[in-house]
Amino acid sequence: MKPAGRVLGLDLGSRRIGVAVTDAARTVATGVTAIHRGADRVADHAAIAALAAEYDAVGVVVGVPLSLSSGREGPAARLILEEVDQLRSGLGLDVDTIDERLTTIAASSVLRAAGRSARRQKDVVDQTAAALLLQTWIDRQTSLKRDDR
Repeated sequence: MKPAGRVLGLDLGSRRIGVAVTDAARTVATGVTAIHRGADRVADHAAIAALAAEYDAVGVVVGVPLSLSSGREGPAARLILEEVDQLRSGLGLDVDTIDERLTTIAASSVLRAAGRSARRQKDVVDQTAAALLLQTWIDRQTSLKRDDR
């Protein structure tokens, strides 16, 4: 991925796509929206492309739900990786993946701790999950840079 510029984080759900974005320095991730899935994946990807353009993103990070017990790719992960391949060919941006196990659960916990009821969480849980997985990616990138020194 290019060394500078904003990066979008995506939590690809079956009903909604949580979206987060980094700041230009890639130090913090912020949830920005959730795209409601339509019947047409091409339209979903067009919405992602529009957000990437709006935020001048140079790359995308997608969470992959690996198996909780083994850490391997299960059926859900394979579906996400298939969509990642489509995003790579369609967006014209670097697309990276990261293990997203438990991000939605963690996002719900964060929102509950902030006083959001389960009913009110629905609107922001996906973008919060996207922010958590993107922040994990940022932290790993920062750690790798430190290790290279």
